[in-house]
Order: sequence, then structure tokens, then C-alpha cells
Amino acid sequence: MSVMQRYQHKDLVGLRVGRVNLGINTSFIVYRLGDTVIDTGPTNQWKYVKPFIESSPFEQLLLTHHHEDHSGNAGAIHRLTGIQPKAPTLTIDILKRGFKIPPMQKFIWGRCGLADAQPLPEDITIGGEQTQALFTPGHAKDMTCYLMKERGWLFSADLYIANRLKLLRSDEHLPTLLDSIRFTLSHDFDTLLCPHRGVVENGHSKLREKYDYLMNLAEQAQGLNSQGVELKEITNRLLGKEGAIGILSRYNFSKRNLIASCLEVEFDQRLQKA
Repeated sequence: MSVMQRYQHKDLVGLRVGRVNLGINTSFIVYRLGDTVIDTGPTNQWKYVKPFIESSPFEQLLLTHHHEDHSGNAGAIHRLTGIQPKAPTLTIDILKRGFKIPPMQKFIWGRCGLADAQPLPEDITIGGEQTQALFTPGHAKDMTCYLMKERGWLFSADLYIANRLKLLRSDEHLPTLLDSIRFTLSHDFDTLLCPHRGVVENGHSKLREKYDYLMNLAEQAQGLNSQGVELKEITNRLLGKEGAIGILSRYNFSKRNLIASCLEVEFDQRLQKA
């Protein structure tokens, strides 16, 4: 059964969809603001996304990155409306050739959807308002957030999700993600528009909380590692034993991955306390 919930935040509307309801990571919000739809939802939710897309006209489809929950219906929307998705340069090639999806992710989101995307324009607008693309790799090598400076809104892709990470995918790289968070925090915004968590007020502070948590976790992990404690035991001490998700995903999405990536973090560029 799909999870369905409609959002309204000022002039922003959204539709939450998902095949299962096992927490926010297993559902997805497709956002629409003015003339623009941001991300598409997964292929296995097209029957719910389609009427949302058809409910009112729009002129632009922006993608944040290639992951199947964000881009899965891009090709279908293009065929339905004639509106070609716009995406970061790295995303374009991935969506043309397709990509492998681990079994657990395929169960939750469905297959990847091929799409013919065009590059982001130099001057991006949403609803006629100037918007800045912020390249934020780490979670995915192509991930890009969209900042509406005048509103103080950040379409945050998967940069935030929660202020306390417990699991990391095997293809994520925590040092790069921390660099991206640090870069994003150098900009002014107050509201995060997260496709999993929803509308997050005091978003700048919340993202800073996530950054500080991850840096502190990395510091603790490296402290234990310097004492000769093995990875599994560091994980148990700091995050607890591996849960069902880690085991069922064959550790593709696991606590162990997060701690292993913590051991690669460097501290020379750590943000100063506000």
C-alpha cells in the first residue's frame, strides 16, 4: 500500500508517495512551486505521481541527482508533458545509460527510469525567482541542491534528511558530504525542503546540528581506532549492533559503513562554533 500525503506550505505543494511505510527514508515528496516541479518520485509510484503532475500546468522539471527515488519518473513526465528534465551535468549521462540498484532499494523504489535530460541553464529561476544551484556531492557524486535566496529556501535533495545519521550507503563518502554541508552552511537560508523529511524550519541550524553530530562521531570513532579497537566494536560502541536494514541490505546501507567513513574524516577545516 502506498503512503500518500499532500503538503501545502505557503505556495509550495507536495505529494508524499511510497510503496512501504518504514520511516521517512522509504517515502518521497515530489514538490511543485509555481512553474517548476522538483524531482519526480520513484517508478513504482507513477500511478500516484501522474495525476499530481497533470493537476496543473508547469514549465520546468528540475532534478537534484540520479537516485531512483529522485529521478525515476523523469522520462515518464517528459513523455506525458513534453517537458524535458533539467539536471546536473553528471546526472545526464547516468540517466541515459541507467544504473544498477541493490535489491532492497529496488523493492522499495522500483527500477531506475531512463531519461533524456538537458543541462541546467546558467540562470535558473523557479516561478520567476532567481535560484542558485549548489553542487553538493557525498551522498551521490552528482547531487545538487537549489537555493532560493530571496525566500531563504533550500531544496536540499538528500543533504539533510535527519540531523543524526545512523546508517550510510556503501557508495556514500562522509568526508565529501561534510565538505558539501560546510559549503552549504556558508549560504543564508532558513527553510529546508527535504524530499523525505518534509518542510524543516530553522533549517540552517538543523543542518549545522547534523554537521556537528557527524564531526563529533568521527572524532570518537578515530579516538577508538587509535586505541586499536576494531571497526565492528567501534560501531557497536557508538551506534549499537547492526540492525535488520544493514543485514538485509548485505551491509550496503549500514552502521558499519558510517563508522568506516568516519575514519577518513580530516579535521583541519572544521567549522568554528557560532
